[in-house]
Amino acid sequence: MSTHDPSGPQPEGGGKPSFDKQSPQPGGGTPEGRPSDPYGNPPPADAPGDRPGAYGGTYGGPPQDAPGHGQAPYGQQPYGQTPPGHDPNAYGTPGGGPVPGMPPIGSWPNRILARIIDYLLVQAVALLVVLPFASLGNRSGETGAFWLACALWLVYDGLMLSRDGQTLGKKAMKVRVAMLVDGNSPTQSAAWTRSAVFILPAVLCCAVLWWIIDGIFGVFDKPYRQCIHDKAAKTVVVSTA
Repeated sequence: MSTHDPSGPQPEGGGKPSFDKQSPQPGGGTPEGRPSDPYGNPPPADAPGDRPGAYGGTYGGPPQDAPGHGQAPYGQQPYGQTPPGHDPNAYGTPGGGPVPGMPPIGSWPNRILARIIDYLLVQAVALLVVLPFASLGNRSGETGAFWLACALWLVYDGLMLSRDGQTLGKKAMKVRVAMLVDGNSPTQSAAWTRSAVFILPAVLCCAVLWWIIDGIFGVFDKPYRQCIHDKAAKTVVVSTA
């Protein structure tokens, strides 16, 4: 006859195994350290936020390949990176022109000397044309030479700039006129607009005063050093050296 009393205490480790005594798991819940499901089911292995961290643990947050991961807030570039398509040497800074790939802005001495060369060439042609028909010793002869020089300048400058952005003076001083938007040679409309804005106010008013105002405007313009005629035509003078 058995002397075992079923109502008495069970021996340690013997008898019916207890399912209520399982060793605690790190992180609570399931053995993998994941939070327990209300119904006792562990979350799937590919659940969001279930990624291995340091020392075998896990941490939350979106996966590294998730859209927007690694980006700085408010559209900023992470870690000080340069925005796409931005040239740090562009926009009039040293070593770069107004747009990426464009040469630097032409220097003032070269631009002024180029103007003087072109002016002397056009004025010489105008004098040769007017000289046989008018006396330069009187006011009518001087006025006729000036008007003819202005007309010749408009045609000469407009044609030369629309071809490749350079007059003879600009070729000699290694500068050229370029479209501000892309650095290409001026369009027909831009070339003629630039020439007209430079010369027509001089015909209508005091020539020397207008050219001084036009030039001083470019000295203080930042960052492209555009004169008024450049502003009107949306052009800029760059170096070809």
